[in-house]
Formats: sequence, C-alpha cells, structure tokens
Amino acid sequence: MPSKPAKYGIKLWVACDAKSSYAWKMQVYTGKPISGGPEKNQGMRVVLDMTEGLRGHNVTCDNFLTSYELGQQLLKRKITMVGTVRKNKPELPPALLASKEREVFSSKFAFTPTTTLVSYLPKKNKNVVLLSTLHRDASISDRVDRKPAIILDYNCNKGGVDNLDNVIGTYSCRRMTARWPLVIFHNIIDVSSYNAFVLWREINPTWMPHKQNKRRVFLEQLGKALVTPLIERSLCSSCESYPSFQVSSST
Repeated sequence: MPSKPAKYGIKLWVACDAKSSYAWKMQVYTGKPISGGPEKNQGMRVVLDMTEGLRGHNVTCDNFLTSYELGQQLLKRKITMVGTVRKNKPELPPALLASKEREVFSSKFAFTPTTTLVSYLPKKNKNVVLLSTLHRDASISDRVDRKPAIILDYNCNKGGVDNLDNVIGTYSCRRMTARWPLVIFHNIIDVSSYNAFVLWREINPTWMPHKQNKRRVFLEQLGKALVTPLIERSLCSSCESYPSFQVSSST
C-alpha cells in the first residue's frame, strides 16, 4: 500500500460518519474474483454495498470511487454525493480539464439537472475536478483562494476514515501475529469499542466534562465490566469444587 502509512496489511472498505468517525459498515477486500479478471465498476459496487440501508444522507468519496453513474444510483436511494473525480472519466467535458491560460483560483462549472461539476485551479496549470449531486449552483466563497462551496464541503467531510484509523491506533488491542483471522478479530474489537464510546458520549454528553482522556477511561471501565462477571463466576466455581468441613468442639 504505497500511499498509506502502513505498508502492509489487510485492506478494508469502511463507511464512517464524517463528524464522529463512527464506523457504519466495513467490508474486507478479498482480492480479485475467482474468475481471475479485474472487477468491473468496483468503486460503484463498494459504495452501493457500504450505503445499503442509508437514506437521506450525503456520501463523500475520493477519486477512486466517484463517478457520474454512481451519483445517479445513489440519488435513487435518496443519498447525495460529493467527491473528487479522476480526469480520465469519459463523462467529463473537455472544457473542465483544460488548465492552461486559466487564472489561479478560478473555477469552471458544468451542470446537469441532477449533478454539478466544478474544475478549480489551486495552482498554475494544475486543476482539481469535483462532482456533486448535493449542490445546485456555482457558489464560491469569499476567501482569498475563492474556493467553491463544493470543495469546502468536501474538505470538511472527507477525513472520517483516516481519523478512525488514528483513534483506534491510539488505544488498540492489536498484537503481532502472522494469522490473518486474528488481525481482523483485533480490528473488530478496536472498532467496536470505539463505536461504543461514540454511542456512550451521544447518550451521556455530560459524562466527565473536564476529563482529557475520556476514551482511555471508558475503555478501562468497559474492560472491567466485561471481565468482572467472568472472574466472579470463576471464583464461585473454585469455591464449589472444594469439599466443605464442619468443625465442632468436644468436651
């Protein structure tokens, strides 16, 4: 995985909440299909799998996943999408791809009844293209860099999965092992415990308001709550295994 901090590992597709990084759904990437050929429209298949059961939400994707066809499929589920687009996509108009002789911080827009495309030039001769089914106009911010609203929304919501990786890496049960089922099992525990922490904070927003390491305290209490019944049961079983004696005094 050359573009990731961890060079080796098991690849997972993850759908997270943009604000809390709560993991909604995860899927293990198992490689090429049995047929041996590359999977067609893998990005669209993954996003449709990950968003199954969601309604009324917006999905933020990177350029591996984003496509016009995916945006239309998500709209049928009442889901909007914002994402960067690879410049080799056939649906992109040539006018959006041209970057020469364009002013830095300039934007070009293209519209269909359901989709907005924007080409933004952050540096000379270098543009980025984004697709949105959430935005319907050519809104541009008042900032010095004049970024479009589409890009600002994308930047605000794109880091959910990366943040999940960071937080579960801070407190993790992972151990060195060459057995891939254990690797996945450790990850399930880490993600499940973080999800539990997010839910606990939502239900109890005033819990330990001035504590810095709330998640560490939560994990300690969670661990004790899980092991204490087993310890007590084990102690009771040990006591019952010993014979009982009754001592009486004689005169």
